[in-house]
Amino acid sequence: MSQVQRRQFLLTAGALLAAPLLAAAQADKKTYRVAWVLAVSTPAEMAGPNPTHSLTGAFVHSLRDLGYVEGRNLILERRSAEGRPERYPAIVAELLRLEPDVIVMTGIAGPRAAKEATHTVPIVMCGVSQPVENGLVESLARPGGNITGVTGDTGPEEEAKRLQLLQQAIPQLSRVAYLSTGRTCEGLMGRAVRDAARAMGLELVHVEHLTADLKATFAALGRQRPGALFASSTPETFAHRPEIARFAVERRLAGIYPYTGMAEAGGLMAYAVVPQQPGRNRCAHYVDRILKGTKPADLPVEQPSKFELVINMKTAKSLGLTLPQSLLIRADRVIE
Repeated sequence: MSQVQRRQFLLTAGALLAAPLLAAAQADKKTYRVAWVLAVSTPAEMAGPNPTHSLTGAFVHSLRDLGYVEGRNLILERRSAEGRPERYPAIVAELLRLEPDVIVMTGIAGPRAAKEATHTVPIVMCGVSQPVENGLVESLARPGGNITGVTGDTGPEEEAKRLQLLQQAIPQLSRVAYLSTGRTCEGLMGRAVRDAARAMGLELVHVEHLTADLKATFAALGRQRPGALFASSTPETFAHRPEIARFAVERRLAGIYPYTGMAEAGGLMAYAVVPQQPGRNRCAHYVDRILKGTKPADLPVEQPSKFELVINMKTAKSLGLTLPQSLLIRADRVIE
């Protein structure tokens, strides 16, 4: 090989070796656009690098841990229906005009609106109930289409289990207020709660959770004079968990809740999902996989695997309740 040929060979080989490194460097410089859409929360509590909204904060921090930082390689479009599900089609249409790489949504109405609007943009469900039964995915193992994500429960049986725990805590209970939105009450979860109440001989009184008027919601709860409160596992309950827990404490109303923080705030009991990584959001990992090239159809939907029963004994004593030892033994955590 001549000197000229050798030099040309080395230049060509060097270029070939450098190409993947150059491509990787260019990929690192890409800015991704991710949409984060909530059902109830206000834009103010979703804003900033350290949002006060706990779910948004966990999502932002998890993305940061995975290398996605706003102002560097990430544009995070934050939106909320603010308790008005009829706004979802307009929100989705606006986001699609921005050409996002991924849309992340809570609740059922949001992902449903997104699915109707696009079959190509990846959609990640965050804490959605019963995605198969609600027609969002074909199956948990093989979702198909452009939607995948994380469910917030293991199915309607979980709500029935929560009601059974409430009856075990208060065996003499006869009348329970079921706090949920109208669509939840009429859906699969509501049906499971109604069937469980009927089987247990409980009178279940539905009180509609009006996200735009909590005063009216609490006034309706007060008029029903229930023996206990059962709060549904919904984005609305999550968004208003401090107010609901405070109302129950002020009215000396026993209740069971789907979020541990509500028992910590004075609620009698909580039966709740234990996050795999406290303070972190699993949906961010789905976003990461999709941005790196995995198709939503190939990412199985993840279900919770662990639950925690929390009992607030201070509240039980203030209500004059003597909880059965069998229930206390089952508790994962007792707040004294």
